[in-house]
Amino acid sequence: MNYDFDAVYDRGATDSLKWRLRAEHCGSEDVIPLWVADMDFACPPEVAEAVQARAAHPIYGYPQRSEGYYRAVIGWMRRRNGWEIKKEWICYTPGIVPGMNFAVQAYTRPGDKVVIQPPVYHPFTSAVLNNGRQLVENPLVVENGRYVMDYEGLERAIDDRTRAIIISSPHNPVGRVWEKAELERLAEICARRGLVVIADEIHSDLILDGSRHTCLASISKEAAEITVTLSAPNKTFNIAGLTMGNAIIPDERLREAFCQAVENSGIGVSNVFGNVALEAAYDKGEPWLEAMLEYLRGNYRVLAEAVATRLPELKLCPLEGTYLAWIDFRALGMDDAELARFLMGEAKVWLDEGTKFGYGGSGFMRMNLACPRAYIVEALARIERAIAARR
Repeated sequence: MNYDFDAVYDRGATDSLKWRLRAEHCGSEDVIPLWVADMDFACPPEVAEAVQARAAHPIYGYPQRSEGYYRAVIGWMRRRNGWEIKKEWICYTPGIVPGMNFAVQAYTRPGDKVVIQPPVYHPFTSAVLNNGRQLVENPLVVENGRYVMDYEGLERAIDDRTRAIIISSPHNPVGRVWEKAELERLAEICARRGLVVIADEIHSDLILDGSRHTCLASISKEAAEITVTLSAPNKTFNIAGLTMGNAIIPDERLREAFCQAVENSGIGVSNVFGNVALEAAYDKGEPWLEAMLEYLRGNYRVLAEAVATRLPELKLCPLEGTYLAWIDFRALGMDDAELARFLMGEAKVWLDEGTKFGYGGSGFMRMNLACPRAYIVEALARIERAIAARR
C-alpha cells in the first residue's frame, strides 16, 4: 500500500494543541509549529478503521483489555525488539508521563533522590519535583560530537538516599539510540547500587540510522529485576490523544508496587478507543511504520543538507532515533530569550527551546521532523532568510 506522507491536513478544527496555540503563544497564525512531539501524519488506515468500527457501537462503557490486546503487545515486543515478555508483566498506565509519576510514587518516598540525565524530556524533572523528591542531575557528556552517559558521574551522584534513575531510551532530545554495551554498564551500576531504573522507551520503534533498540530489561535477569519499562504506540503511530500505555515489569515486587500506585490514583480504566487502536497498530501497522520511517529519513536528509550547505552557523547532532532533531544555534551569538524571539518572531518557526530540557540545553533547539516535507523545506528557508537579514 502507498501512504501519502506529503498530505497536508487542517488540524486547527480538531483542537490540536500544536496548531491551536500558535496565535496565543506566537502572536501569529503565520508560524510553522515544529515543537511538540506530535506527528502531522495520518495514522495507519487500519487504526482509523478499528476506531471507527468501535465508535459505530453506541455504547462506550468501561472496557477491559482483551486477550488480543495482550497478544499484540507481546508479539510486537518479540518482533521489533527480540524481547519475550509475559502477559502478567504488562500493567496499565494511561500514558508514559503518568507511568513515570506512578513509578516515582511507587519506588521512592518524599525526600528520596531520583537521578535524571539532562538535557532530557522535561516531564522527567516534573515527575521528581512535583512528587516531593530530590532531583539529582547527571548530565550527558559529548565525546567526538556524540552524547554519551557519564558513568563515573553517576557513581558519584548516588548516595544512601538515591532510590531510582529515569532514563530516556532512545534519548529525547539528543537522538541517541543507546548501544547494548552502554545499557549493560548502566544496569550493572544500578543493580550494584540498589537503584530502580524507570525506562522511558516510547521512541523505541523510531530508529533511523540502522541501529537496533535494546530494551534495558531484556539484557539480563539482573536488569529485568530492577527495570520498569514504559512503552506505548502513541509516538510510533501518532495516537497520543487516545491516552494509553503499558508498564512492562518482570519483577513481581516492583509490579505490585506500581499497580498499587495506579490504584491509589483512582485511574484504573483503559480508554475504550485506545485499546482497539493499539491492537490494530501492533497487529497491522508495520508496513505503515516502515514507510513512515523511510519518509522521516528523507526529512532528516533535507535538514542535514541545508545545515551543511546553507546554514553553516548551525550544527546538527546525529539523529539515530526519535523524529526530533537536536540543533545547536550557539554560533548565532544570541542568548536563549533572544534566540526564541528570533525564530518565532523573525523566522516564523516554532521550535522547542533547548532550555526546557535542562542542563546542557542552552543555545539548542529541538525540531520535530514528523510532518510533510513541505513544512521542513519552508521552515529552513525561513530560518535562512531570517539569518541573512541579520547579517
